[in-house]
Amino acid sequence: MPHSRRQLLQSLALGSGAALFTGCEQAVTRITQQFGQSVPAQLNPPANAEIDPDFHLLSRAAYGAWPGELERLKAMGREAWIEEQLDPESIDDTLCEARVNWFESIRTSISDAYDYRKEVLRDELTRHALLRALYSQRQLFEVMVEFWGDHLNIDLEKGDCVYLKPTDDSAVIRRHALGNFHDLIRASATSPAMLVYLDGKSNKVRKNTDDKPNENYARELMELHTLGVHGGYTQEDVSEAARCLSGWTFEPKRLLALNVDEPFFRPEWHDAGEKVVLGITVSAKAKDESASDLDALVRIVCSHPSTAKFIATKLCRRFVAYEPPAELIERVAAEFSRTAGAIKPMLRIILNSEEFASARGTLLKRPLRYMVTALRALGADTHAHANGPLVQYLGRMGHGFFQYPTPDGYPDEEAPWMGTLMWRWNFALGLVDGKLYGVSLPLWQLGKALQATPDNLAAWPRWFEHLHGRAPSEAEYAAIAPLVIETSESAPELEHPKRPRKPSPDLDAQHKELLGMLLASPAFQRC
Repeated sequence: MPHSRRQLLQSLALGSGAALFTGCEQAVTRITQQFGQSVPAQLNPPANAEIDPDFHLLSRAAYGAWPGELERLKAMGREAWIEEQLDPESIDDTLCEARVNWFESIRTSISDAYDYRKEVLRDELTRHALLRALYSQRQLFEVMVEFWGDHLNIDLEKGDCVYLKPTDDSAVIRRHALGNFHDLIRASATSPAMLVYLDGKSNKVRKNTDDKPNENYARELMELHTLGVHGGYTQEDVSEAARCLSGWTFEPKRLLALNVDEPFFRPEWHDAGEKVVLGITVSAKAKDESASDLDALVRIVCSHPSTAKFIATKLCRRFVAYEPPAELIERVAAEFSRTAGAIKPMLRIILNSEEFASARGTLLKRPLRYMVTALRALGADTHAHANGPLVQYLGRMGHGFFQYPTPDGYPDEEAPWMGTLMWRWNFALGLVDGKLYGVSLPLWQLGKALQATPDNLAAWPRWFEHLHGRAPSEAEYAAIAPLVIETSESAPELEHPKRPRKPSPDLDAQHKELLGMLLASPAFQRC
């Protein structure tokens, strides 16, 4: 019987009281599984030789398929699923919220963030991002949050960025992830975290001095955020852009200020003279009117044809291929220009394109996608404990949240990730063997849904189909089949509800070893 959202909210309210006795996390797990975060009774994985197109869509536009999600997509149709994901506010995400609402520092103001220890802020930022990628129904939105987080990268370890990034994450990245690129860049330009990370807070030109504007942010704005390194700007354009930006700063310890959490403009620090950026003149203004130079600069760089091509190329590289087809880039760039930077129309073109559909299984999963894909495919229950194995494995794979030291963000290309494959294999084997603290897998239920339980070990191709979206090739079958030893052992009995102390049913060691090999296989490394 389906449950209503009202019932879910009531259960969560009751669960918060029960949590006093059973533990907050256990209560949330029990309630969210009751309301949908569980394994369906039956799954029908694709059995064709080629990767299923709908499985491919979930592998790129989402973090893989949660058990039952592929069947749901097929029932509603690809176009309807894409349109639903492009309207995230229409998707009820209460189950995910139940898992992340414990993180108070995520919602705190900047001034209050300074009351937290740095370790707490790092931990909650990381767990919040990981759990949303894993459990959110707004999967495309979370994929784009990761994309823009790389595009506008901020390293927590510089200055006070660890105190400022929670606000940047909510007010910049998440607010505009599926909105408008111009608005995203405008918000980022005055984000306290970005002002600190790229030294914009010290960008000043004082009267009767030889001060020159700090060019760090202006250079990255053009090279990494908008036009791209080959976008046609010059050193003179960088200098002129820095003059436009001068005067914007952030100071969380200002006395008697009512807006200590916000960036602000110091007219006395600003170069109010005429500037020429990319051939466009920004007129001279009175000091008290010159804050608008920033808006003029954002319009100039975001409207430049090189920006349309640069952003289109990055999106196509993330979703389609490392060397995207030129014709697709042109179509997406044209849509960027036509809509003045609207993000949804670009994604609609990419995800519905023939180029996207034909690029199945060609991209190496970055560590975060690899981990979350595995956890989602197996219906994992976790709360990503502080300093727990999930967070540690991400770090060992080289993909810790908000830890990339340079402004260009984590790379898409394969080569930088190839040196940490051993950690992926260790993760896969530890995951299915139950050795990752705080992570539980409903492997028995999943095996039953796939008709691949321990009494039917020969049905291992069903596991392969579920994880890879296709049947094993002849070469894969020849490599794996000899490792599968037929067994006549009977399957464990299901746990009787009146005997809670009896161990829960589980796959045998042989099945787990096989499943670990499938997760560590070359095919599962790609999407």
